[in-house]
Amino acid sequence: MIKKSLLLGFVFIALCLKSYSQEYSIAQLSGKSELKFDKQEYKILPEVEMAFNKLKQAALKDGIAIKIVSGYRSFDRQKAIWNKKYKRYNSQGLSPKEAIKKIIEYSTIPGTSRHHWGTDIDVIDANPMIQKNVLDPSKFEDARPYSKLRNWLENNAHIYGFYIVYTNDKNRKGFKYEPWHYSYKSISKPMLQEFLKIDLIKLLENENILGKEYLDTTFLEDYLNRNVLDINKELK
Repeated sequence: MIKKSLLLGFVFIALCLKSYSQEYSIAQLSGKSELKFDKQEYKILPEVEMAFNKLKQAALKDGIAIKIVSGYRSFDRQKAIWNKKYKRYNSQGLSPKEAIKKIIEYSTIPGTSRHHWGTDIDVIDANPMIQKNVLDPSKFEDARPYSKLRNWLENNAHIYGFYIVYTNDKNRKGFKYEPWHYSYKSISKPMLQEFLKIDLIKLLENENILGKEYLDTTFLEDYLNRNVLDINKELK
């Protein structure tokens, strides 16, 4: 008979191994299962929140009040954003393919957003008191309201485990430069690897997504390579 202490040791080792081989469900990776969060204005995973609070406190010492304006986003929320933009661009005279091309300059296909994971955040500096269009790249340029924030994040975010996702690299394809979008690497990196195993055609087949008929296998393969994978190399 195995001694109780030895059995407990096996249990402890098993739990440790499980924590290092975390598996993520398709529902979790695609925003179709509501993740459990503490009471937060913008939902992020607990470990991400702890790291963000350290980053926030460090920034405050340098006179920057970092504020999250977007964290976790569900599949349905992303679908609503997609369909609203599709209708708007279509009403402006764009063809379905042109509308989709316009949408994916900044917005993802539902089910493919990094914001589904609870690891990614969009941030601004609360000090300038900007009320509208806060996620405007021009506001992050030199001598503009969020330039100090941009410079601080570029020099310090990695210390707390955060990395910009869509960099200002002119050779990068896919989504346009987003100086506000940062990801918590230690969790989002393995999540990305698991996400790549998902069959997107199957994921989207029963969803009411406008223009879905144009999201065929060829389009999605190109989208994965350009928009999902052409990101900061630190996060791949």
